[in-house]
Amino acid sequence: MSSGKVRHLFPGGNTPLGFFSFYHEILPPEEADRLIILKGGPGVGKSTFMKKIGQEMVKRGFDVELLHCSSDNNSLDGVKIPALKAAVIDGTAPHSVDPKNPGAVDEILNFGSFWDEAGIRAHREDVLSTNREIARTFARVYSYLKAAWAVYEGSAAIYACALNRGEVNAFARTLIRELFCDGGAAAQEGRQRSLFASAITPDGFVNYLDDLLTAGRVYEITAEPGAGAERLLEQIRAEALARGYFTEAYYCAMNPYKLEHLVIPALGAALTTANKYHTSSVNKFSSIDFMQFFDAQGLEARRDDLRQNAEEIDRLLGVALTTLGRAKALHDRLETWYIPHIRFDELDAVYEQTMKKLLAGM
Repeated sequence: MSSGKVRHLFPGGNTPLGFFSFYHEILPPEEADRLIILKGGPGVGKSTFMKKIGQEMVKRGFDVELLHCSSDNNSLDGVKIPALKAAVIDGTAPHSVDPKNPGAVDEILNFGSFWDEAGIRAHREDVLSTNREIARTFARVYSYLKAAWAVYEGSAAIYACALNRGEVNAFARTLIRELFCDGGAAAQEGRQRSLFASAITPDGFVNYLDDLLTAGRVYEITAEPGAGAERLLEQIRAEALARGYFTEAYYCAMNPYKLEHLVIPALGAALTTANKYHTSSVNKFSSIDFMQFFDAQGLEARRDDLRQNAEEIDRLLGVALTTLGRAKALHDRLETWYIPHIRFDELDAVYEQTMKKLLAGM
């Protein structure tokens, strides 16, 4: 039996708006056969539990999605097995998830049932003070990201003044004809799944574009940050949905409402934005220089402003990343008061039971 394939992505992200969740997009209720929601504190083994399930499913030939945590990209917040219409996700804060269809689809696994409460309560003051400091540290992270975004919007306004929208629209129409040929609107609009391909993490800017851009035709749009390449992507996305196609839309870690990458599986096509913060090494079917749509003289007149903004954005992002690293260190310390008091041997039996449930329909 051949092994299954693995895709890595982020269901949530650290953004200027705070923690932003796409967890409702992991496995929509209408598509789900089984959704297992894990509850419990730090260090109780939720990520290891999900990694173990993912590894076993891949070994059995199932494709899986590994859903990474943006505050610790080496940790998992979920694992999805599309062929089984099943997922196991971490439902604790900041991405709290509760059952929508309990018993019929959703169930809760409470990992708090496998700890020695007396042992943890002995560190009550340490736990409380560390949690308070974690909250304060994340608040600073989001403040720095918000400040960086404010400067970013200043650059975006400069680019917007110099952009030739007519040329962008004309190019979009040409690209639409190339992608969709002569097909028209569908009787039923297509569906979109929204997630993050990249995240702001303690390890810096991390992306999984090489795992996600597996289409035969990958169009790479190169643009300066803030230049507005999403204008082109949005036109393609709207056309795909109008024609009834399912799309995977991946949004910006700095602005979770800004489209950065679009995959249309049925067409074997994908469009990706490349800049200094994220790029991919997959083979490109076509490269599009978005900067060709600007008034070069208009940008040259504001070159110093754009340079100063870029430097300030990088400075603020650097501070945000350093602070996020401190938040992770605090979380790691928090785990030390839980790990010694977890009955991990009992979790092994829960793992076996969970695998049986997930495979029950096969």
